[in-house]
Amino acid sequence: MWTNFFKLRLFCCLLAVLMVVVLVINVTQVEYLDHETVSATFIDSSGQFVSSQVTGISRNPYCGYDQQTLSSQERMEEDSLLAALHRQVPDVGPVPFVKSTDPSSSYFVILNSAAFFKVGSQLEVLVHVQDFQRKPKKYGGDYLQARIHSPKLQAGAVGRVVDYQNGFYKVFFTLLWPGKVKVSVSLVHPSEGIRVLQRLQEDKPDRVYFKSLFRSGRISETTECNVCLPGNLPLCNFTDLYTGEPWFCFKPKKLPCSSRITHFKGGYLKGLLTAAESAFFQSGVNIKMPVNSSGPDWVTVIPRRIKETNSLELSQGSGTFPSGYYYKDQWRPRKFKMRQFNDPDNITECLQRKVVHLFGDSTIRQWFEYLTAFVPDLVEFNLGSPKNVGPFLAVDQKHNILLKYRCHGPPIRFTTVFSNELHYVANELNGIVGGKNTVVAIAVWSHFSTFPLEVYIRRLRNIRRAVVRLLDRSPKTVVVIRTANAQELGPEVSLFNSDWYNFQLDTILRRMFSGVGVYLVDAWEMTLAHYLPHKLHPDEVIVKNQLDMFLSFVCPLET
Repeated sequence: MWTNFFKLRLFCCLLAVLMVVVLVINVTQVEYLDHETVSATFIDSSGQFVSSQVTGISRNPYCGYDQQTLSSQERMEEDSLLAALHRQVPDVGPVPFVKSTDPSSSYFVILNSAAFFKVGSQLEVLVHVQDFQRKPKKYGGDYLQARIHSPKLQAGAVGRVVDYQNGFYKVFFTLLWPGKVKVSVSLVHPSEGIRVLQRLQEDKPDRVYFKSLFRSGRISETTECNVCLPGNLPLCNFTDLYTGEPWFCFKPKKLPCSSRITHFKGGYLKGLLTAAESAFFQSGVNIKMPVNSSGPDWVTVIPRRIKETNSLELSQGSGTFPSGYYYKDQWRPRKFKMRQFNDPDNITECLQRKVVHLFGDSTIRQWFEYLTAFVPDLVEFNLGSPKNVGPFLAVDQKHNILLKYRCHGPPIRFTTVFSNELHYVANELNGIVGGKNTVVAIAVWSHFSTFPLEVYIRRLRNIRRAVVRLLDRSPKTVVVIRTANAQELGPEVSLFNSDWYNFQLDTILRRMFSGVGVYLVDAWEMTLAHYLPHKLHPDEVIVKNQLDMFLSFVCPLET
């Protein structure tokens, strides 16, 4: 009897231990799954690791983008992108204009000043911002741009700005050429203006509106179109069947949706700002205004010895910043040797027997225009396309070169595009066979500046999938991405195409195509580092450097 009781007691104890073990394993597994699916880890601006729950990542509900069906990997990537761009502009309540950032009262000082520096040395600059009452600001969030340059040498490079959230900023430069090097810092927008731009991005994504013409016989109607439309009026659903990219127009009263003829930019909404907010966007006052130095604004740089120069070049990794610099008006990437295509014959030799596809906005259309103007044998074939819209085609029959340009699908702010020419880049890429004689260049950014970032992320996600498929089936295909660039800004342009908006798009593009196997033409640094004024469509000398870089990827120097 006692033996049976002891056996029963032992069995119960073993069962209890087993249950505890199973419970611990299950709890651990649940915690692991919860961590994998919900809590991604990112690095904030101070370099500290924080979770998405801590950073409070929220998606814009615009057009139901917060309800997208995403894989766990896509969700984590989007969280990471939004967290990286979460700009810490403190909510200090309404700020009067006199207490906003005044670039003329602010100043910078070179911290590690010395009698001379060597090429490759780091230069640190401290920026202290003040308001229009000449009082120090106690919070950050201002958008600054900075560069070093030597006008006589036609040399320039950009700096990396770090916001300490207390009215102080540090700018880090790498000194890349010898001589007298000058520092320039400019305030693009005060933090108070950035808060307004954030509000517009979240609450007024439809501030650029689009229209389509519907026509059948003698009857024609024009209706408004966009990624989504307000109200409960009947809609025409032009969502792309392959990519799922949404696009809608209000349904015409008398015509079917199938009668759509053209797409065009409708215009820009007015009256977006209050009188108080307008004060933060004044040309000559607080839009792209220089910040003066307190003390010397230049340093002397001497050459390194040959052995030191070789070790400097070897130490440049994949995360090199800046990516390059100008010297004698020629862009010099720091990661590879760029060729100079100064003669049309050089370009012809490079592109011989190749098909070149250019997809995107007007900034890559500039490449088509430059090549057809510079290379005599590359003759444009008249397709009867609307000027500045396309599609365009150029042929060099003697050397078997085919050059194509096609704009990306909506949203696109061109004047008039035939609806049957509204092709999405991802779909176009899916139709390319690829190979060693196929070159693809893509620039998609400018027309997305007014939308929430989720809209742009979705577009790039579709393009990236198509690029990966293209490179999988034809690994020798050359794919080049042209980044965004800075442009001229005024009070109105700032609300739609601010450099601050485009910097966000540029950051997303770089991260999403990192490690994909594409080449990058860094148009952002190439415009910021140059001495010429910023333009949406950069001047020819900058475009020439962009194409030299592009062609260097297509036809690299033999090593």
